[in-house]
Amino acid sequence: MSKVSLRVAGLKVHYRTLRGDVKALDDVTFAVADGETMGLAGESGCGKTTLGKSLIRLDGRMRHVDGTVELDDEELPIGDTARMNDFRFREVFIIPQYAMSAMNPTRKIGKMTKELLESRGVRFETVRTELKRRLELVGLAHDVLDRYPIELSGGMKQRMVMVLSTLLNPSLLVADEVTSALDVSTQRAVAETLVDFRDRGFVRSMIVITHDVSLVYQIADSIMVMYAGKLAEKAPTDVIVDSPRHPYTQLLISSLPEVGVKYADKRLTGIPGSPPSLLDPPAGCRFRDRCPLAFDKCSEEPPFVEVEHGHYVACWKA
Repeated sequence: MSKVSLRVAGLKVHYRTLRGDVKALDDVTFAVADGETMGLAGESGCGKTTLGKSLIRLDGRMRHVDGTVELDDEELPIGDTARMNDFRFREVFIIPQYAMSAMNPTRKIGKMTKELLESRGVRFETVRTELKRRLELVGLAHDVLDRYPIELSGGMKQRMVMVLSTLLNPSLLVADEVTSALDVSTQRAVAETLVDFRDRGFVRSMIVITHDVSLVYQIADSIMVMYAGKLAEKAPTDVIVDSPRHPYTQLLISSLPEVGVKYADKRLTGIPGSPPSLLDPPAGCRFRDRCPLAFDKCSEEPPFVEVEHGHYVACWKA
């Protein structure tokens, strides 16, 4: 049996707003094995990015309400911003959304790298050789360190961010929408780089957050689907794509275009309706109002249970 690298239990995270608390994550429980790449999918606003941020404590508006996160059998102090400094960007690293826009435009990349490392108590000189080796691995010349971010293309910036994110060999890398805003060929190259970094041991386990199931299908060992702050389904990638059990996952997969199909003959179907407000989420199954299979029992909340080995679903009809 694989060793578990990340264990999340009963995680609840709210956002403070003027209208009240947004219940962004509600009782989220799952595990990621050592060496596993897990894709995290779902519509915008379902809680994917909040889950990623909560593992590293990145957003001051977030309030940790309940639950625990263990990394390599050590509990992370995710409710305490200061105490998380010992783990953030060292044991657990996040590539946030729009990371390639987050590089300081007034700093040369080498200087910015040096400042980032020294803020973690690491001397730049001790990793300079390894940094240059990893730049070569992703097809970047050493002189990129003497350039400003604006001098790099989007794909080059994203590869640079990935090198920086894995330079200290974190146990867990959370990659949030790392391929959005890139062209298709660059998306593939970036995705393959992530897998290569894991295979080389630069990072042990990964969570790849995306709304693009077709991308994680290519690189992930498993896929976890979220809906309205809750987990809907988690299973090995081929199981999720070929035989999903949750109605939401089924609709999500069926809304993907297939290569070689003319959509003049076969219309793509979307998912009617929209997710509920997380300011005041409904009781029972949160997908109930949009679900073609909904029945009376759905007024009660379904548990997230294992229906087959490694396949977890929260649905009364699964």
